[in-house]
Amino acid sequence: MNQAIDNIEIIRERRAMGMNTSKFIVWLFIVTIVMLFAALTSAYIVKQSDGNWLNYNLPGMFWITSTIIVVSSITMQLALKSAKEDRFNGLKVYLILTTILGLAFLFGQYQSWKQLVEMDVYFVGNPAGSFLYVLTGLHAVHIISGLVFLLIVIGSSFKLKIHSKSLIRIEMCTTYWHFLGGLWLYLFLFLKLNH
Repeated sequence: MNQAIDNIEIIRERRAMGMNTSKFIVWLFIVTIVMLFAALTSAYIVKQSDGNWLNYNLPGMFWITSTIIVVSSITMQLALKSAKEDRFNGLKVYLILTTILGLAFLFGQYQSWKQLVEMDVYFVGNPAGSFLYVLTGLHAVHIISGLVFLLIVIGSSFKLKIHSKSLIRIEMCTTYWHFLGGLWLYLFLFLKLNH
């Protein structure tokens, strides 16, 4: 009886917040990431004005990784649509495609770093290179966290725990994945305009 009363209280608290607690945590995490990258890009601009800034071209691979991340956002949205329509095979296929594209993005970022080394842009030396490695490296770490989230959602989809009446996990994962795609596009544009 006490357990039932406690469960009712939890439901009332969630309704009072107006948002699922798990979704709120994901949004809070996103806000934290936004603040981190806002601080880093602001520091980039301040440090750039010091004058000893290395001029270099951005790796051509950034264009490819940008395309990959946009396509992965599309496949993630299609996975969500499939879940809403209880198309379980489509859900699984699109989640797996999104995961493969996420891995391809990481491989592309690794190739970008190899291109930077070929251009004599290193992590240590000039702040321009350091900032580039930090910005892209931190984004890659967040992509890895997104891939872990995707693997959890894939596991749930194979257990048929994701469907039109149970969308919380895939909605949170989709939100986070779209955010990561948008963050990369912001970073790429920022670096294009400020390197």
